[in-house]
Amino acid sequence: MTLKNRQMPKVILKAGKEKAIRDRHHWIFSGAIHHLPKEVIDGAIASVYSFDHLFLGQAYFNRQSDIIGRMIAFTEEEIEFVIQKRLQAALLLRAPFFDQQTTGYRLVNGEGDELPGLIVDRYSDVLVLQISTLGMEQLKPLVIKELIALVHPRAIYEKSNASVRKKEGLANLQGFIYGDSSCDTVDFLEAGLTYRIHLQESQKTGFFLDHREMRKKVKELAKNRTVLNAFCYTGGFTLSAIAGGAKSTTSVDISKEAVQMVQEHVTLNGFNAGQQRYECADLFKFLRTEELTGYDLIILDPPAFAKKRADILSACRGYKDLNRLALQKIAPRSFVVTCSCSHYVDDDLFQKVVFQAALEAKRRVKVVGRHLQAPDHPVSLYHRETHYLKSLLLYVE
Repeated sequence: MTLKNRQMPKVILKAGKEKAIRDRHHWIFSGAIHHLPKEVIDGAIASVYSFDHLFLGQAYFNRQSDIIGRMIAFTEEEIEFVIQKRLQAALLLRAPFFDQQTTGYRLVNGEGDELPGLIVDRYSDVLVLQISTLGMEQLKPLVIKELIALVHPRAIYEKSNASVRKKEGLANLQGFIYGDSSCDTVDFLEAGLTYRIHLQESQKTGFFLDHREMRKKVKELAKNRTVLNAFCYTGGFTLSAIAGGAKSTTSVDISKEAVQMVQEHVTLNGFNAGQQRYECADLFKFLRTEELTGYDLIILDPPAFAKKRADILSACRGYKDLNRLALQKIAPRSFVVTCSCSHYVDDDLFQKVVFQAALEAKRRVKVVGRHLQAPDHPVSLYHRETHYLKSLLLYVE
């Protein structure tokens, strides 16, 4: 971990391929490599040089991966110090934004915090860690050591089960790696509302923290409105709408367990679950068959339709169908919050899809707001791929 840069093997990039690294982008593709020494085993860190032998930084490498190298530092500093410094910076960034009313947030956001391959979410005094690359897997003992020293968590739970691990030659890992292993269920706060995650059963790292600011917006809009939360998952938008004074809510998801969790969250916060509606259903079928004119606030937050570039066309069809149905059938003078977490569908393309949906729905639609990026999900100016989530707040006349 403390190997000096001058002792490391040198990876040489092809002529002209150093620009992205000079611009502090973290990824190195195989086509950019001129020379990768045999002694650089998969997962190991090496120094990176331009074709004319100018030092660019340090990266870990994996020949099995589509992205063969990921920059871990743009300096010659020892890696142990780099990890420590990056984690300290991540804590300092978040300190002004969270208080006792919000105890669940993302502590490390991969390249957004200059730690590629690492996600750490904080739920009260429990950390959930997700590692997606072999290089970061090799650095895991150091990461855990620094997290314990900086955060003093009650427990750290690893949930490294992202599909990208297979491409990295990694098996999925899940379970406690530090501290109290009895806390499988963890409660935390967001804007004073209590949420509960079940560490083993929950998706990803437990909760979709990245929609916090849009949940706040829904709370502001919900007073006296009838709200449909489509793809509700565990009910973040539902709870925010009820807390904002919604007349009633309907939560729909294809997962029976997710719908049950919405009900648990409603009850946990002292709201009357019996006054809300819950449906386990396919959302495309639900939107086609349901009479939607009774709703005046609809949230469309589907899972990622495009998980790879080849999915873009089918994803756009799916987004268009969802939005067309909602826009076509919702009551006049209503709001629709429509979202996409598909990285391959960028902001411009997503707006074009929603535009086409509005045309086909034959409704007058205005964009009155856009996604507010939560500060615990920073987007690196140097690494545009860290921006993936987009939302439009629409007004339908």
